[in-house]
Amino acid sequence: MSTLLNSMSASVSGMAAQSTRLRLSSENIANADTPGYRRKLVPFRQVLDDSGQSGAVRVGRVRLDRTEPERLFDPANPMADEDGYYESSNVNLMVEIADAREAQRSYEANLRMFDQARQMTTSLLDLLRR
Repeated sequence: MSTLLNSMSASVSGMAAQSTRLRLSSENIANADTPGYRRKLVPFRQVLDDSGQSGAVRVGRVRLDRTEPERLFDPANPMADEDGYYESSNVNLMVEIADAREAQRSYEANLRMFDQARQMTTSLLDLLRR
């Protein structure tokens, strides 16, 4: 029974992590045209139990992408320097859309795993009641 609960716990932690990833990806997409905006990234870390094993993950600290943003020439822009250039964001929309789709699919896979473990637990409890 504890294996089923561990799998459900791992699925829940995966859904929470992918939800955070999807939220950050949508923030990045929303700010793609904001000058000076830096893309946000989130690492996942494996959670280990006392035996040194676990399938659960947790979200690490959100960090900013260190990729240099593109410098655009627009002397009329209020953020332009004395040469007429300003820094745009370093968000690539194609990468963000692909990341959002991957996070969504991973969330769905974790949801299916959780549902399968729940169905197995219910079936086991039904067998034990007989």
